Amino acid sequence: MPRASFKIGNELVAPGQRRTVELPISALSNHVPVNLPVHVVHGRRSGPTVFVSAAIHGDEITGVEVIRRVLQSSAMGRLRGTLLAVPIVNVFGFISHSRYLPDRRDLNRVFPGSAGGSLASQLAHLFMTEVVCRSQYGIDLHSAAVHRSNLPQVRADLSDPQTLQLARAFNAPVLVNSTLRDGSLRQAALEAGVRVLLYEAGEALRFHEVAIRTGVRGVLGVLANLDMLSRRRRSAAIPKPPRAQSSYWVRAPISGIVRSSARLGDAIAEQAHLGLVSDPFGETEEPISARRGGLIIGMSKLPIVNRGDALFHIAQVSRSEDYSVSLSELQQELDDDPLLDVDH
Repeated sequence: MPRASFKIGNELVAPGQRRTVELPISALSNHVPVNLPVHVVHGRRSGPTVFVSAAIHGDEITGVEVIRRVLQSSAMGRLRGTLLAVPIVNVFGFISHSRYLPDRRDLNRVFPGSAGGSLASQLAHLFMTEVVCRSQYGIDLHSAAVHRSNLPQVRADLSDPQTLQLARAFNAPVLVNSTLRDGSLRQAALEAGVRVLLYEAGEALRFHEVAIRTGVRGVLGVLANLDMLSRRRRSAAIPKPPRAQSSYWVRAPISGIVRSSARLGDAIAEQAHLGLVSDPFGETEEPISARRGGLIIGMSKLPIVNRGDALFHIAQVSRSEDYSVSLSELQQELDDDPLLDVDH
């Protein structure tokens, strides 16, 4: 029996076809229409439906490029099942280079939304109804907030065996067990029966090649794990990434200028020296120290700080004493992967 067409909005996508569907959201104040673009890849053969989304926070653009490269991959021509790619969910924030909607709402705090609520709530409702609830799995792509950078990492409910299997298939340097936040996409998706991985990497409003290529490899790896793509042969077994059950932020002890001595991906011991904060004259100086050991998965990029500002995000992983992540080595590993040779 031939596979049925995929219906989204008012359009049908036949098996073996791909199409970008524009879902109406609203209009700008000058009456220019604004749509939610969804690219549908509907395979000839049956399989799961998976969504991949980015720019829920409009200034987190790493995932936009990840999705572009995934869609340009030759592997898409052999897809089983259906892929729903939404590179820009928060269209308004993306246009204005802002994390938020025009009313300053955080889209990732209003899910599942409602058809008659605020603009953010209506957008969340549209995305849930047309994309998330039509899927069995999802991958939501993020980067750090402005003036911060994140080590490539997957955040998910690692207590669920199938979610853990998909998280490992993504092959990020570290997995972080992440609790659900009220109003988040992950919480609303779980309530709808959809398992979602959250990928974090890089900086807001910036492209970082390691973050992008790790994301492309990760999305393709998850699709292969779900038998939507042919499983890839590897010359050597990939070691299981360390898992973190918790994390914490090291904060500035005083206001001033930061001089960091630690780097993203460093494994640190308890009470490790991470840098110094001094006043502009150098007369007052305070060390920055880790309370507990772990792996640095995020850090501030802004050297000017106030007392209490978050500086280093430390994941408490079981193998932190002998596990660190070299971004240059990760870059070389990604450069040697032929499936990532998409024109960029």
